[in-house]
Amino acid sequence: MSTISESKKIIVQNRNAYHDYFIDEKFECGIELFGTEVKSIRQGNVNLKQAYAVIEGGECFVCGMHVSPYDHGNIFNRDPLRKRKLLLHKREIMKLFQEVKQQGMTLVPLEIYLVKGRAKLLLGLGKGKKLYDKREQAAERDAKREIDRNLKQN
Repeated sequence: MSTISESKKIIVQNRNAYHDYFIDEKFECGIELFGTEVKSIRQGNVNLKQAYAVIEGGECFVCGMHVSPYDHGNIFNRDPLRKRKLLLHKREIMKLFQEVKQQGMTLVPLEIYLVKGRAKLLLGLGKGKKLYDKREQAAERDAKREIDRNLKQN
């Protein structure tokens, strides 16, 4: 498993992923981008809400990640929703492939951040939550909030 870097500037987070999935493991990976896409990401013009990752032919790709066209990019802009290759070690890809195929896990992009000028994606390996799991989590959160409120008043 790759280590998550300390000095990072978070560009965008997929908070919906933590609501919809139980995240077991996290992997830091690079993204294969073109110049105008990097500039657009630095401006924060990226959306991870509908994004997911797939493994095809021994390579990992992120699909559904929307990178808005760069304002001054003219003919160099690419398709905002194109598949982008994720840069992972071969053993990490094989491990993820086995988890996805055998245990029915899902690869979910959690956040995009910059480390030393390079765009990185935090990929989560998670299992989908059922509706009752979401209700249970909401009830626990509300109970904790109520307890904290009562302790603060006393």
